[in-house]
Amino acid sequence: MKERESMMERSAVRPAADERDHTFMLSFFLRGTRPAVVTRAALMTAAIAIVDWRIEGNIPLGFLYLFPMLLVGSVLTRWQIAASAAVCTLLTELFDSFDWYSPAGIPRDILIFAAFFCMGLFVYEVVRSRQTAFHHTLLIEREVQARSEAEEQLKVLVESSPAAVFTTNSDGIVLLANEAAHRLFVIPPGKLPGRSIHEFLPSLANVQTPKSAATQPNNARRLPFRTAMQCRGRRQSGEVFMADIWFSTYSTSAGSRLAAMVVDGSEDLRNREELSLHQLLAGSRILVGAVSHEIRNVCGAIAMAHANLSKSAALAANLAQNKDFQALGDLILALEKIAAMDLRQMADQACSVDLSSLLEEYSIIVEPALREQDIRLSVEIEPGLPLVWADRQSLLQVLLNLTKNSERAMSRETVRELTIDARHEKQRITIRFRDTGCGVAHPERLFRPFQQQAEATGLGLYLSRAFMRSFRGDLRYEPEPAGSSFILDLAAVIPAAGEDIVRRLAQDTAKSANGTADPDIADRRPQPVSGEPRTVARSGA
Repeated sequence: MKERESMMERSAVRPAADERDHTFMLSFFLRGTRPAVVTRAALMTAAIAIVDWRIEGNIPLGFLYLFPMLLVGSVLTRWQIAASAAVCTLLTELFDSFDWYSPAGIPRDILIFAAFFCMGLFVYEVVRSRQTAFHHTLLIEREVQARSEAEEQLKVLVESSPAAVFTTNSDGIVLLANEAAHRLFVIPPGKLPGRSIHEFLPSLANVQTPKSAATQPNNARRLPFRTAMQCRGRRQSGEVFMADIWFSTYSTSAGSRLAAMVVDGSEDLRNREELSLHQLLAGSRILVGAVSHEIRNVCGAIAMAHANLSKSAALAANLAQNKDFQALGDLILALEKIAAMDLRQMADQACSVDLSSLLEEYSIIVEPALREQDIRLSVEIEPGLPLVWADRQSLLQVLLNLTKNSERAMSRETVRELTIDARHEKQRITIRFRDTGCGVAHPERLFRPFQQQAEATGLGLYLSRAFMRSFRGDLRYEPEPAGSSFILDLAAVIPAAGEDIVRRLAQDTAKSANGTADPDIADRRPQPVSGEPRTVARSGA
């Protein structure tokens, strides 16, 4: 590239071949480098001076010095051109046939110097203009090439994009569309341009594009905007889908335009709704199980009182004839049968989970909200953690529940730090969830449902522990000198014996779902945690 530029610069010093034939008679002398041109000019000046000196008679040859000035003007600077013009003026005055005297010689020398100097300046400016034009042309060529390459790359990027990309005018007529847009709307290739996008995305009809800059006054133009929205789309076949749209509007000399990128969000919507339903059903089963357990306890006490009354000798005769007493016994039995229907937790969603990926997703969800409350989040993950056996969404819900509790506990504290530390201990993975909140006043009440003094529903920690135990995990509390600490215990899936462990864990969780698991594991009751109660108060929910 540098050699090309130097060659073009040298060509800019001299005219092209067709121009040399018509404009420059001495173009041969203008070729070459600067020292070569200066040497030719000096030789030409010396030759003219010798000829002018040797020729006798009244024949002035001073005008011939214009040709050397033409040469030096193409390669020298202004002051060097002036010096060359002075030398040529001196030689002209020395070898001409005119006598020199002040009244006539000074004006004549000034005119001769001005002629030589102006010739050199004229050639200097011509060459300089041609060099400037050459550089501008080179810059334009580079810009055109760069723009062409950028357009080609952008075209490849748009055409290879899995998302539908298109542009429309102010009336919603599609101007350009990539292949993914044709697939999304089920249209044959090349048939989407020229059709109205409102047929497929009716919500875009409500978007007001900016007025054309060429046709509207300043006070009537709408500013362009960029935003995203979710709406219903319709394919050409009539199928309805959920569309996620990112679009922007802009103005051109030909009118206003809209550029949009669309993806089909139906699958994400279905997955989100299924996960929400799964969480709702799991939480409902745990809640109903807790209520059923309490009802069974009350029914047991009522049944005991009913049996004692029926055994009383004084009341046995009268109660045996009392239909209401017999009906009360039947109602107690029926209520016991209803409460005995054990609605166990769903454990069929458990699988191998990448804990590092899950904690990264958790950080993305909670970090903005924690930052607004001046809570510093620190997530420390031991390198090389194996997969864990868990229900991904339930485990994420447990982390979110603990985060909400920590937010409430640190709301009045000056130092607000939340630390999550994931470590590998033997065949288990532990996640320590530690905050600098006010602590827990009564740890023995933490995992009990329907706590009367809870700030929220009183079910958060109860459901969290139930979620953990549904996939063979556990949740426990450990006291801290400042704040509180919760330990999430998970089963690790070791690669060497991964299939056996996964199979065994799946069987255990299936037994829990069918009610055949070890009762000591499947129906664990909250146990008090050892340790003295703390003086500061904190809600356990």
